[in-house]
Amino acid sequence: MLSRATKTLVRRAPKSILAPMGSRTMAALEESASAKSAWEKSCYFEMDFTISEDAPVYEVVQKFAAYDVGCLVTTCANGEISGVISERDYISKIALLGRKSKETAVKEISTKSSNLLTASPHDSVDECMEKMLSKDIRHLPLLDDDGKVIGMLSVKDLVKTMVKEKDETIKVLSDFALGKGGHFGGE
Repeated sequence: MLSRATKTLVRRAPKSILAPMGSRTMAALEESASAKSAWEKSCYFEMDFTISEDAPVYEVVQKFAAYDVGCLVTTCANGEISGVISERDYISKIALLGRKSKETAVKEISTKSSNLLTASPHDSVDECMEKMLSKDIRHLPLLDDDGKVIGMLSVKDLVKTMVKEKDETIKVLSDFALGKGGHFGGE
């Protein structure tokens, strides 16, 4: 976080110095990226990340391979979320038990929605990361305010967002420390 002296400096500096057109202010450094912004940069953003719970597991494996993803949201007949199915589910409940993926329905091995952690577009990336770490999971379905599925977040999406955010913070603070330009992030 920012030191008390830096916060005071930022509060007292004229706004015209702190925020010329197109620059990032020190105050903006404290804002955290949202789950929605991480998802919009995700591989799940422009794909159909759902599968019917009545589909055979073989279709899940095909989708995992086609889109290079590791988890899908399962939906019931009316299109509502019923759970998730991941590569871990396939390995532990199909491959290790010698079951056949073409003969097993998704709903037989998926994690049901009653046991499911989800994220809201308003959650911060840090909150999403805490949810994942608390349950040792790598994916979170993203639900809108009405409980409808709008996306999927992977731990990789969150890490990429956090690294980008930290890089931006380092650049702004370095520019500030080096006295570059009349504003932060300038030349």
